[in-house]
Amino acid sequence: MREILSRLLATGGRLRSAVSRDESDGDQLATDGGATVKTTRGDSLRNSLPIEWELIESAPFWLPPVLFAGFFVYGAIAWNFLLSLTDYSGLGGAQYETFDFSMYTRMLNDGTFWQAAQNTVVLLVVFTVLCLALGLFVAILIDQQIRFENTFRTIYLLPMSLSFVVTATMWAWVYNARNGVLNQLFRLFNLEGALVGLLRPAGVNAEVVQWLSWNTTALAAVIFALIWQFSGYAMVVFLAGLRAIPTEHYEAARVDGASTIRMYARVIIPQLRASAVSASVVLMVFALKAFDFIYALRGSQPGANMDILATMMYRVAFDSLQWAYGSAVAIVLFALALLVIGPYLYSEYRRGEL
Repeated sequence: MREILSRLLATGGRLRSAVSRDESDGDQLATDGGATVKTTRGDSLRNSLPIEWELIESAPFWLPPVLFAGFFVYGAIAWNFLLSLTDYSGLGGAQYETFDFSMYTRMLNDGTFWQAAQNTVVLLVVFTVLCLALGLFVAILIDQQIRFENTFRTIYLLPMSLSFVVTATMWAWVYNARNGVLNQLFRLFNLEGALVGLLRPAGVNAEVVQWLSWNTTALAAVIFALIWQFSGYAMVVFLAGLRAIPTEHYEAARVDGASTIRMYARVIIPQLRASAVSASVVLMVFALKAFDFIYALRGSQPGANMDILATMMYRVAFDSLQWAYGSAVAIVLFALALLVIGPYLYSEYRRGEL
């Protein structure tokens, strides 16, 4: 407190000296003998304000959102971590006298957790890589000045504007075992029997493909639907990167005799690194937020091969009322999100972009 008061007094002293200089100077004669230059007191005061005083003056604008975010976001995360160190089961109040890591030990010995973690990582990696590859391919095609470019780009990007609940409902109709569009299409071309024999798990006796129930197709069905929804975002990011590359680079590659494939592989695609990094971070965040899609598709019991950390957290906390264990799973999911976003933010900070 003493240090704060001394800094404020020093600031007041600098302001008073600035005012006195401003009053004593008054009008100053120009060196070329022309008209006098008049300096206003507001300009001198504004230029002499230190950074600390400007921070105090602007506090009514930045302090309320910082306090709200700190309490409702970071405070909630801290409370969730404390809750994971207890044995709270949702009945009565949590006991905060003793803390331990028993829920994390239980998690490490839980086969369901490891299956959900494996599905989460597979969804994260496969979905992101395929989205980037498909988005880059479509962006290169659109960059060839095709006809109806704006219409095609709008249609391709349209699924991203839909909510997870809407797309999950649509894909539930598509994947329906009896009357779904996908099975009807294979039935139309007499491919259903061969497909059942190829995809049917061992010990299962079925005549139609159960896309959302079989362990050979459940997670792949989710990944395919998410790629359909979000590959348009990757396309837009890559297309913006392609349009930002100077035309001289294309012309120089053609003058050197490079083919189209070689030109894109050696000259153009390496310049899309920034676009690929930013798009991959956003896509990985979308993958971590796939809870809405899976829950709308299969509920809180999606099956072992479709279960991810987010659905496990919801099931444990809200269905089984094991709040402490659910909080521990949430902390692991939060750490995974930091692992995705943290390196990107650090690299942007090092480049001076933050």
